Amino acid sequence: MSSKKSFYITTPIYYATAKPHLGSLYSTLLADIFARIARLAGKDTFFLTGTDEHGQKIANAAALAGKEPKEFVDSFIPAFKQAWHTYNIAYNRFIRTTDADHGINVQKLIQKLIDQGDIYQGSYAGWYCVPCETFLTEKECIDNQKLDTPPACLSCNRATVWIAESTYFFKLSTYQNRLLDFYKANPCFIMPKERAQEAIKFIEAGLKDLSITRTAVKWGVPFPGNSEHMLYVWIEALCNYITAVGYGQYDKQNHFTQWWPADVQVMAKDIIRFHGVFWPALLMAANLPLPKQLLVHGWIKVNEQKMSKSLGNAVDPMELAQVYDPETIRYFMARYLPVNQDGEFNIQALEQAISADLANDLGNLVNRMILLAEKNNNLNVVSVNQWSSASLALQEALKSVLIEYENYIKEFQLHLAYARVWHFINLVNGYFHTQEPWKVVKTDRTLFNEIISATAHALYGIANICWPVMPKKMEQILASIGHTINLDINTFNALAKDSWDKKFILSNQGTLFIKPIQKEQVQNDTAQRQPLAQTTSAVSSLTEISIDLFKQCEIRTGKVIACQPLQKSEKLLLLTVSFGLHGERQILSGIKKWYSSDDLVGKQFVFLYNLQPRAMMGTYSHGMILCASNEQGKPIPVSPIEDVENGVLLG
Repeated sequence: MSSKKSFYITTPIYYATAKPHLGSLYSTLLADIFARIARLAGKDTFFLTGTDEHGQKIANAAALAGKEPKEFVDSFIPAFKQAWHTYNIAYNRFIRTTDADHGINVQKLIQKLIDQGDIYQGSYAGWYCVPCETFLTEKECIDNQKLDTPPACLSCNRATVWIAESTYFFKLSTYQNRLLDFYKANPCFIMPKERAQEAIKFIEAGLKDLSITRTAVKWGVPFPGNSEHMLYVWIEALCNYITAVGYGQYDKQNHFTQWWPADVQVMAKDIIRFHGVFWPALLMAANLPLPKQLLVHGWIKVNEQKMSKSLGNAVDPMELAQVYDPETIRYFMARYLPVNQDGEFNIQALEQAISADLANDLGNLVNRMILLAEKNNNLNVVSVNQWSSASLALQEALKSVLIEYENYIKEFQLHLAYARVWHFINLVNGYFHTQEPWKVVKTDRTLFNEIISATAHALYGIANICWPVMPKKMEQILASIGHTINLDINTFNALAKDSWDKKFILSNQGTLFIKPIQKEQVQNDTAQRQPLAQTTSAVSSLTEISIDLFKQCEIRTGKVIACQPLQKSEKLLLLTVSFGLHGERQILSGIKKWYSSDDLVGKQFVFLYNLQPRAMMGTYSHGMILCASNEQGKPIPVSPIEDVENGVLLG
């Protein structure tokens, strides 16, 4: 067993009835990112994903397709594995509930519960949703039933069916108080914390013993000692998290001890009840430790509706990957789909993120630095003996980013963590622009080397921090500065202690990010070269821009949350502006003559968001407040007629 700390993370296992959609990619991507963060911290990491292949839903779908259940589920496995390969999902095991070691060891767990009296035989009747493989509670039936029609499933809204049969029960009710005590003692068990209330309320309403077998279903794991009964698919499926790492196997006891309990189990919010109530109770009954945390994310929506196979509105990740680089999709989902709320997947927003964040902010920075160094024969960047104050400030800024980044990661707030990283990327762009190395090289090659070295050190930090989200692209950046990812150390600690004494060998590794707009330009190139029709002199004096050029301007709403005069300036105010999910920015504006802090703080205005950072009076400005001047020359900040969300893109 390794002396390193261990980190075990899981995804839900996905029904093998169709190809994966964007929702299943999102769960898997979150797990992959956090697994990579753990690897980057020098931890031994085990990442589990897989497929759920038993139950009535599978059996019905197989029959409809004219196949045996095993043949039917086998046909979907390549689609899952190919999708995860395409999106660079680096799992350690892909478990299938039809794997022999899974079924045998689930039966061992159930036999243990039988032996200690936690399972008994009886009969059950209730409304059951076949697509979601779940029974409705009595309260859900009362709240959701219409006259003369079966109640609808709360998840997929399809009609349920009445089932009455002999069954075996798990004594869930006996674990009610233990579960409530556990939640009181572990308020961060479910993250985000607000998601825990669903599980807690369900427990407080009173737990009834849980039916864990079916006699009408013949495709599944047989109940120990009575093969007429098949284990309820959810009970059997939950056990994959322990069977995958050796539970019940004598020769894998050390393996199981190393990995269980899981550090993080990732899932969507619609399966909290199973993971937040049934699963902990089963583990308590088996005298096994509970997972350390459940990470519960919102739904991905299309046209304001939950995305799912059952609803028929799923987006195919493989089709997306034919149009956009999968690494850019990884970035968009991590940065712009907050874990703590539902997120709308939008192609326009994806393309904007690729163009503005990736191509403009990051890709251009790398390209400008290398081309300038190449032009001036400075591809071998030597270490710097003494840094200037501007370069030292950049170094300290990176260390601040690391602290904030790690705090956000502890809260699983990926979108805020990488918004903070992008603020630093803008700062590096501002440093490079302000230092003007293309001018400095003519008079001071030592300072020129320092500017290139400081930028390369900053990019080294950025590439490492962003590697969990875009591993291939960040390895390309590291290759362009002569370095590689090192998973044998705690990279975050190394970055925090880095004294910026590295050497760099720069090389052009090709274009990092291609703007989607460039594809349109290729298609429309011929049309754009056609001669313009004659216009009147009044019109011809107007400077016209194309719609493609306008699309490059990222205009967003933002709220001023702080405002103060900039010292030593008669004109400038220093604004701190909240752009919602896009984070906060520092923006300078020459409106001090007309406005005070009280005039601006708490109010929402319109800003040019992706303006290149500019240094004024020794301070960087990351954007511009848009104003219209009145007849007296007073600038009037543009604001929405009604308040909207901060960070909304105008267009």
